[in-house]
Amino acid sequence: MTASATPERLSVLTGLVLVMLASVPRYLLEGHETRLTLLMMAAVVVIVVGGLHWRLMERGARRQLPVLLKRLVVCLLGGGCLMAIWQGLSLGGLDGVLLLAHGAALGLLLHVVGLPWRRQARD
Repeated sequence: MTASATPERLSVLTGLVLVMLASVPRYLLEGHETRLTLLMMAAVVVIVVGGLHWRLMERGARRQLPVLLKRLVVCLLGGGCLMAIWQGLSLGGLDGVLLLAHGAALGLLLHVVGLPWRRQARD
């Protein structure tokens, strides 16, 4: 099995790190120090893997990354908006810490689910 370094994978790794960092305030406020420590160790590992992935990518693939990162940001913002609507309807108000963590997770999910359609349209 040979896996090549692709900009799609790097954008997902970047999104994963952002989701991990978006969860930090929640763990800090709720006093989950052990989970926070594990989360930070995992984030460091993902950052190192992302750096290695960047070095393995070809120049042409690196040029596709800005478009994917813009798409990731749009998906993260869209996930935040959708989660705000959901919280407003189900909770009757917004919880900023949950909104940040859950909105980022939903945004990454939207980004990942949409990647196959992007690849099909490009091919």
